[in-house]
Amino acid sequence: MRGIGGCIALILVGAIITFASDWRMESVNLDVVGLLMMGVGALGLAVYASVLRRRRVSAALPVVDGTRDRT
Repeated sequence: MRGIGGCIALILVGAIITFASDWRMESVNLDVVGLLMMGVGALGLAVYASVLRRRRVSAALPVVDGTRDRT
């Protein structure tokens, strides 16, 4: 899974499994699986946003003063 789309997909599928399905399995609690998927998706969004914010910060450029006396 890559980027924001993958994280949103995890949240979406987790929400569908948790809230919109009525499947029952003996050995697996699908509500917990859905909640875990939503949590991982939210954590992924937070990490991705943090990394993206760091990439966008650029180094300060030096200020060039054009009023210097040219003799």
